[in-house]
Amino acid sequence: MPKFLYFLLMTLLFIHPKKELPDSDRAKTVRSTVWPKLQAELKDKGLKSNSQIYIRLFKDVSALEVWVKAGRQYRLFKTYGICTYSGGLGTKTRSGDGKSPEGFYTIEPKQLNPVSNYYLAINVGYPNKLEQLKGYTGDAIMVHGHCASIGCYAMTDQRIEEIYTLVYKALEAGQQKIELDIFPFRMDNEHMHAYSQYSSLAFWKTMKPGYDLFEKNHVPPVVSIKGKEYAFGI
Repeated sequence: MPKFLYFLLMTLLFIHPKKELPDSDRAKTVRSTVWPKLQAELKDKGLKSNSQIYIRLFKDVSALEVWVKAGRQYRLFKTYGICTYSGGLGTKTRSGDGKSPEGFYTIEPKQLNPVSNYYLAINVGYPNKLEQLKGYTGDAIMVHGHCASIGCYAMTDQRIEEIYTLVYKALEAGQQKIELDIFPFRMDNEHMHAYSQYSSLAFWKTMKPGYDLFEKNHVPPVVSIKGKEYAFGI
């Protein structure tokens, strides 16, 4: 290898060191059994096992969707039932309110918990930057195993095994962060009208453009903050 290429490679490795992912014997055992099955399912759907992923949750139908990047767009891979969450529709705003959050979040390696008391867990990243600006309080809001929760999204152990493994493998393959968007419902005009009497309607209207962008492009929206509201781009 020419010297200049060697030094360029070393520089890139120094600037972008590989992050260690939190791990445990429990998580390793899960991956050894679950990952081959998931790889086969991905292949059957024409998807690559080292692709980036995107996650959406919908409260009203208790569903968690995992989307996988295929070319420029993302394709739906699997939908998992949410066993339970707390507080009904409307987002979390303070510690102890018993609510599960709604909004636009990101998952980074540090948010994995392979030794959770709830089997395996992924911190959703609440409060996000917007929620911090609004003074929302609370922490340790997870997508986790079992079927009991106050503020978290409990998936059952069997379902979290697959979700956790998909997240781990995407991060291991080099995805820097995974977008996790949590909606009260599918935010089309029909559902917005059906839930128009809820006190959270004004907040939901600020989320809807992000939902619409993904529905149109099948690419997770680029989320930023303008004032004290979400702003979206592609």
